Amino acid sequence: MAIADINLAEAEKTAAEIGAGAYAVRLDVTDQASIDAAVAAVEVRTGGIDILINSAALFDLAPISEISRDSYNRLFAINVGGTLFMLQAVARSMITRGRGGKIINMASQAGRRGEALVAVYCATRAAVISLTQSAGLNLIQYGINVNAIAPGVVEGEHWEGVDALFARYENRPPGEKKRLVGEAVPFGRMGTAEDLVGMAIFLATAEAEYIVAQTYNVDGGNWMS
Repeated sequence: MAIADINLAEAEKTAAEIGAGAYAVRLDVTDQASIDAAVAAVEVRTGGIDILINSAALFDLAPISEISRDSYNRLFAINVGGTLFMLQAVARSMITRGRGGKIINMASQAGRRGEALVAVYCATRAAVISLTQSAGLNLIQYGINVNAIAPGVVEGEHWEGVDALFARYENRPPGEKKRLVGEAVPFGRMGTAEDLVGMAIFLATAEAEYIVAQTYNVDGGNWMS
């Protein structure tokens, strides 16, 4: 199992926590040379790629009147370009190998609807859902299933930054936005990374062989589609 990240030290830490069979690979999804090198490194080590969890993403928010071109460019480069060109590189590898495979993109409930302060991020996540549909339809002829997971609000270190941004633009005390969004989830709490594992495993198995170009909500009931 390859753990790929732009921060190699963090990838090595995660690989060590997983244990035997896991290893780290440096990957910058905005750099095609880095994508190609990471895919090649995994091919050399394992003989090929069977499953890709395509999850690199960045969050930002601002009112429409304050969105910067730099923020727009960075979010689209990572969230959309990174998803597309990582998917492309792995699909090429899978096609050459001739054994099919599973590609699972990470989208978001934010891709299902707009949000007043989150226009660019929502647009990037909607693009991931659309890319999943198009790639799924194109690649199933090679036995490559492309699907996606749309999490809701997920607990993690990133929420400190998200909460701080909402506190700034909505004039809230620190921690309040996080509390409110957690309470608003029908399940009764924010999600965790562990809540996403079951769907990811299912989509990576033979039981999901007939599932093509779909995006599944794993969000505690936040969104129905």
